[in-house]
Amino acid sequence: MANRASRKADPWRDTDVIDERAPRFNQAIVGLVSLAGVVFGWPLAWALMGAQLLVGLTLGRRFCLTCVAYFTLVQPRFGEGELEDSRAPRLANLMGTAFLGGAAVAWQAGAHGLGMALGALVATLALVAAVTGFCAGCELYRLLARVRGISPRHQSRIDLADLDGVAGSGGFVEFTHPLCAECRQWERRLAKEGEPVVRVDVRSRPDLARKYGIAIVPTVLAVGADGAVLRRLAP
Repeated sequence: MANRASRKADPWRDTDVIDERAPRFNQAIVGLVSLAGVVFGWPLAWALMGAQLLVGLTLGRRFCLTCVAYFTLVQPRFGEGELEDSRAPRLANLMGTAFLGGAAVAWQAGAHGLGMALGALVATLALVAAVTGFCAGCELYRLLARVRGISPRHQSRIDLADLDGVAGSGGFVEFTHPLCAECRQWERRLAKEGEPVVRVDVRSRPDLARKYGIAIVPTVLAVGADGAVLRRLAP
């Protein structure tokens, strides 16, 4: 049995990352409750599940019943999974809140078909995410992060004065987090390229994360000798 001392991230304090298994556990519960609402015609199930998601989003993980169940009962038994940026699952939860709330409101307004359709949609997407790991809301977040990227609003170049190690030669810039498992995978991959690599820890440099519009970690950029962003490798 794993113990809490083996955790790399404290689930209550390190809220910018999350054990990748926690969202899947949450999706399983959301999916089952949503499915029960569809099968038995219980709009209250949708309303309560949506309200619980909203409470977790606004007040934090300590007030999210599925989070408490996972981090106190499941994770200590099975150990900590890989850590990922928590912002993508948050968008998925926000979407779940909106659709479940919409389902309950539609049912109460007499639009039972619409309520059933919205409840069934949440149940389907949540259970698919729980079983396969494919989270539609998370993928939407990553797509938006890629589209936004280093946009004109967030500049199409890196100010070399912000960094050490790429001036005059170019190389790679990785916006990372000390607890991000995928970030370490990218570090190993970039080390084989033979080019300078500058790592920017978004936890210690949130100012640079804001300046360059870093919506998710890892974000990996190929940068020219003049600081121009040549291409985006991740996400």
